[in-house]
Amino acid sequence: MKTTIIPALLGAVAFAVPAQAQDHSGHDMGTMQPAPAPAPTPTAQSEQTMPPMEGMDHMTMDHSGDDTSSHAMQGHDMAAMTEADPDKPREGSGTARLPAREAPDPMLHAMAGDWMLMAHGNASLNYTKHTGPRGDDKLYATSMLMLMAERQADWGRFQARTMLSLEPAMDARGYPNLFATGETANGLPLVDRQHPHDLFMELAARLDINAGPGSLFLYGGPVGEPAFGPSAFMHRGSARNNPEPPITHHWFDSTHITYGVVTAGYATDLFQIEGSAFRGQEPDEHRWNIETPRLDSWSVRGTLTPTPNWALQASYGEIKQPEATHPGENENRFTASAHYAGRAVSAMLAFSAKKRVPGDTLTAWLGEVNWDIDTANSLFGRIENVKNDELFPDHLDPRHDTPFRVTKFQAGYARHIPLGPVGLTLGGSVNAYAKPAVLDAVYGDNPMGYTLFAKLTLGN
Repeated sequence: MKTTIIPALLGAVAFAVPAQAQDHSGHDMGTMQPAPAPAPTPTAQSEQTMPPMEGMDHMTMDHSGDDTSSHAMQGHDMAAMTEADPDKPREGSGTARLPAREAPDPMLHAMAGDWMLMAHGNASLNYTKHTGPRGDDKLYATSMLMLMAERQADWGRFQARTMLSLEPAMDARGYPNLFATGETANGLPLVDRQHPHDLFMELAARLDINAGPGSLFLYGGPVGEPAFGPSAFMHRGSARNNPEPPITHHWFDSTHITYGVVTAGYATDLFQIEGSAFRGQEPDEHRWNIETPRLDSWSVRGTLTPTPNWALQASYGEIKQPEATHPGENENRFTASAHYAGRAVSAMLAFSAKKRVPGDTLTAWLGEVNWDIDTANSLFGRIENVKNDELFPDHLDPRHDTPFRVTKFQAGYARHIPLGPVGLTLGGSVNAYAKPAVLDAVYGDNPMGYTLFAKLTLGN
C-alpha cells in the first residue's frame, strides 16, 4: 500500500478539538448562521446539533450574578432562549439557501455582549484506493474550521465570517478521485485527482437590512462564493457524511472559493434573487496565500422555497478564463437543482451545462442522498453522470479535448459516536463506474474504488 502521511494531520485534528472548546472533504460556514430547529423527530444529525439561532434579538439571558459578557451555550439552554421560526429557509455556503428542514451541522455558540459567536469544524483522516491502470491509493487528512460573529438589530443583522483549512499542507496533487478533473499541480493538469482546498476558504461579511416582507442584503470580501449553483457539496445535508468530492465539482460549485466577490440581493421566506460580480479564475496551486481579487465575471441566481422541505434554484454565470489549462477560454454555465430535506432524509437532484467559449457544451447530472436511520447510523449515496473533455490533457494525444460521458455510482455508511465536546464519525463508501469501452485500455474494464474515514466534528 502506497501511503503519504500528511504533515498537517496533527494541526487538522487541533482544528477540530481546541482546548476547552468553546464537519472536499468537511462542512460549511453557511450552517453557522441563525437556522431553524430540526424537525420534531430526532435524527443522527439533529440530536447532535445546536438549536437554531434565529430571533437572537428576542433572547433573554439569566447571568445568575455573573457579569461576564461571554457565555458558552449548551443545546437545551439555547432552545429555551431562542424564539425560532422552524419554517424559515436555512443558509448554506456563501449566500445559497437550504430547505428549512435541513438539520444544522453541530457547532458551538457563545455570547459576547450583543454578539453571537459560532464555531464549526472538522478534521478527517481518510484512506482511499482506486483500481485500474489510472488508480491510486493514499492516506490523507482533510480539515476545516469556520468562525462567525453575528449581531442582530431592529434594522437587520451583520455577519463576519471566515473559513480555514490546513489542506495546503498536503501534496499539491491532492488525493485520488477517479474521473475527477480541474486545476493544476506543479504546472500540470490534475486528472483523476482532487486538489487540496486553500488555507482561506472564506473571508467575507454579510449585511441584511429589513425591507418590506423581506430584506436587502450585501455579501462580499476578498474570499467568498458568488451567487451560482446549489450550496457547495461540503455544505449540503445530502452530502454530509460523504467523504468523496463529486467528480462534477467543476460543473456545479468550483466557484465556492473565489478571490474577490460582491453579491447583492433581496430575500423573503418564499424566494431569494441575487447577482454577483467576482473573479472568474479559479485558485492557483499556491494555496497558502490570498490571491489578488478582481471583478471580471458575473452571475445571477433565483431560489424558491415553496415549503419548509424544498429549495429550488436556477443560476447562470459568465466566467472569465476559469481554468489555467484552458487559457483564453471563457465559460458560460447554467445550473438548476431541487433540494429536499425531511425528518431523516436530505436529497438533491441537480443539472449543469458548461459552455466553453469557444468550444463545446458539456453537461452533468448529480443525484445524492443522506438518510439518518437513527441517532447513530446513516446511509448515503451519490450518482453522477458527466461529459468531460479533460481526461487526456496531453495535446499530442489524439483523444485530447475529446469529451467522454462517464457515470459514477457511490454508496456508503457512517456510524456516529458522541465524545463530549466533539463527535466522532466512522464510515466508508464504495464506488463503481460506467464508461465508454474506448476507455478500457486506460482505466481497465471495471475500475472500482473505496474510501474509509474517521472524522472528528466540533460540537455534539
